[in-house]
Amino acid sequence: MDTAEKTIRLRVSECDAENRWRVGAMMIEMQEAAGMHSTLLGCGREKLVERGIAWVIVRMDLRILRYPSAGETVTVRTWRRPTRHLFFPRYFEILDGEGAQVAVASSLWVLMDLNTRKSVPAGMLPTALPDSSEMPEPMPLPPGIPNVEGPEKRIAYEPVYTDLDANHHVNNTKYADWLCNMLGVETMTEHPPEEVIIHFDSEVRPGQRVEMSLKQDGLRYQLTGNVDERAAFRIGGTLKP
Repeated sequence: MDTAEKTIRLRVSECDAENRWRVGAMMIEMQEAAGMHSTLLGCGREKLVERGIAWVIVRMDLRILRYPSAGETVTVRTWRRPTRHLFFPRYFEILDGEGAQVAVASSLWVLMDLNTRKSVPAGMLPTALPDSSEMPEPMPLPPGIPNVEGPEKRIAYEPVYTDLDANHHVNNTKYADWLCNMLGVETMTEHPPEEVIIHFDSEVRPGQRVEMSLKQDGLRYQLTGNVDERAAFRIGGTLKP
């Protein structure tokens, strides 16, 4: 149970206008692999909900080496590293049908009390997590968001029903979709994201209005989202040349 993995064949509906696996769809499969691994470890969603808690991601750094296309077979693999205070590190790698790495990611998760919406310690888990100190660290944990100065694009957006998940807030994978939409057709066609660093600062819930601001400087970008002048999320990284 040190790792969990799933192999899938990419569907056309999971790819963009350039027949590239969408960043949001990539994150969905990573989320599903993490959920599958948590279930194997005895702390899946069903067990946690009984205790009034849930897994929530707070940071991710996704690096895309190559975008697979519809019809390709990929394997998503995930594993844990030891808990750090209230944070639970988790890593991912995505391999193509030949076993070559197409993406790698690091992430930090917390346990959220579904009533108070605050993080709780590992002692709330229904079972103790096994030692994972020998598992590899293929990349650093998610860093800060690099500041970018450049032309700014702003929009206001109110999440719709399909943005929400079972925790009654905007699902983490939707922020990747928002990023790609803000970058626009021309940029996404020629320069899709190469690195996506996301900080989930506070949850976005139904009825909240998100003020989004995108800045670009060459191949560097920064997207921020505020709710009532409070940071809800920040995304930064680079685009492919």
